[in-house]
Amino acid sequence: MKVLVTGVAGFIGSAIAETLLQRGDAVVGIDNLNDYYDISLKKARLARITKADKSTIFRFMQLDISDREAMKALFAEQQFDAVINLAAQAGVRYSLENPLAYVESNITGFAHLLEGCRHNKVKHFVYASSSSIYGLNESMPFSVHDNVDHPVSLYAASKKSGELMAHSYSHLYALPTTGLRFFTVYGPWSRPDMAMLKFTHKIMKGEAIDVYNYGKHRRDFTYIDDIVEGVVRILDHPPQGNECWDGANPDPASSPAPWKIYNIGNQKPIELMAYINAIEKHLGKKAILNLLPLQAGDVPDTYADIEGLIKDVEYCPSMPLDEGVKNFVLWYKDYYQS
Repeated sequence: MKVLVTGVAGFIGSAIAETLLQRGDAVVGIDNLNDYYDISLKKARLARITKADKSTIFRFMQLDISDREAMKALFAEQQFDAVINLAAQAGVRYSLENPLAYVESNITGFAHLLEGCRHNKVKHFVYASSSSIYGLNESMPFSVHDNVDHPVSLYAASKKSGELMAHSYSHLYALPTTGLRFFTVYGPWSRPDMAMLKFTHKIMKGEAIDVYNYGKHRRDFTYIDDIVEGVVRILDHPPQGNECWDGANPDPASSPAPWKIYNIGNQKPIELMAYINAIEKHLGKKAILNLLPLQAGDVPDTYADIEGLIKDVEYCPSMPLDEGVKNFVLWYKDYYQS
């Protein structure tokens, strides 16, 4: 296939592009290379993709999905078979500081991609959603069959908006779309604003790390390779529409239209302190903790029900946290020469 990967210089996007290239797909990757975090890390990820591509079927273009005319021209010129959208303004806490950045990328940019798919006969549009979407829900594990109408951050609201917009295009234009709610992704090449890299930097410098909710958070930590495997399997499995869908008792995860929602998580919620302890273990250095209350926009716990992922594509994430953290620390020491 010829696949567009947006956000290709990002943590997840770069890993997915590598996997697609390894199996023989042609990949066009776009990214605006903004300065939300260290651009040199983004460029290093791109260099890794280029190095891995032995058949010259990878092409990078510096473009922003919020640029309407650029997206229109890209789709018309390239004629993609499928699109994987990982471009987004990320981060719950940053959405408290700069909310309009989320509207521009996660809503306006998302609409431009849907329009490109609609007008150019794209066979499957796969996009990243988020576990943050569950908001005030307390029923565990989080199920795609539960309503998610109470987000606690604009980031989460923008991701829910994407799911709704995708459904409208699936319904109106028979465009197959699949939303994937990622649960706390970690591993090598992660973003500096994510807990693992942020904590590791500060532990290595002997600085205190901010631990919100007094370390009582529980997160369904999911290793990057498990996320990638799930995304690629879903890419090859476009939704057909649920013939048994009942408008009198609507299922929030499916539709008569070719539209579907899945969770991708490890199904094993782990307390934040256990996560920190694993980092300490593999760094060989103790953390200085600055214990703080729950921060606005955060949810205390996440726990993924992945029944649909197992049933439809026979996949279940499996990386143990200790091994995943070990892999991250090895990468960290090599990349940052620590």
